[in-house]
Amino acid sequence: MEAKQEQKAKTDLSRFDSSWFDPGNKVRWVLWHITSSLFFINPLFTLTKPKVFLLRMFGAKVGNDTVIKPRIVIKFPWHLEIGDNVWLGESVWIENQGRVRIGDNCCLSQGAMLLTGNHNYKKETFDLIVQPITLEDGVWIGAYAVVCPGVTCRSHSVLSVKAVASTDLESYSIYQGNPATMVRKREMEPDPNP
Repeated sequence: MEAKQEQKAKTDLSRFDSSWFDPGNKVRWVLWHITSSLFFINPLFTLTKPKVFLLRMFGAKVGNDTVIKPRIVIKFPWHLEIGDNVWLGESVWIENQGRVRIGDNCCLSQGAMLLTGNHNYKKETFDLIVQPITLEDGVWIGAYAVVCPGVTCRSHSVLSVKAVASTDLESYSIYQGNPATMVRKREMEPDPNP
C-alpha cells in the first residue's frame, strides 16, 4: 500500500497583489525615475548640490553638507529623511517603500543597501511587507552591508563590510557577519583640537 503524500502549499506569484501599496502620484513617480537615471544613477554626474536640490524637490528632507556620490539608487525620495553631514557612497541602494530616516553624521559606504521591503515567504501569495529603517546619529554602514526592514541602527553603531543587519544594532557597538552579531564596543577618542 502506497503512503499518502502530504500536499504542501506552493508559492503562486500570479496571485501576488500589492495594490494596497501606494507609491505616490504616478506622474511624480515617472518624473523621479527619469531624474534618478540622469543625475543619481549616472556615473558621469558627480555634483552633490544639484542632487540635494532634486531630492528636496521630490519631497525628501535633506540636511546640510550632505555628500552624494554617483550610481545611487533611491526608490522613493518622498519617504527619505537625511540629517546633516551625511555621506552616501558610490552605488548605495535605498529601497525605501517605507520611511528611511538617516541621522546626522552617518556614513553609508560603497554598495550599502537599505531595504524596507520584503516578502512573506509563509504565504502562497508572497505578500509584500514594508517596515521603516532608522539610522541614528553617527552610524556607519560598511561597504556592501545590508540593513533589513524594520531595523534601527542605534547611535554610533557600525555594520561592517558585507554584514547583514536583520535585528536592531545597539549604540556604540560594532557588528559583523550574516546575521550580524556584535563583536566589540565602539570606543571613540575625543578630538584634541575641537
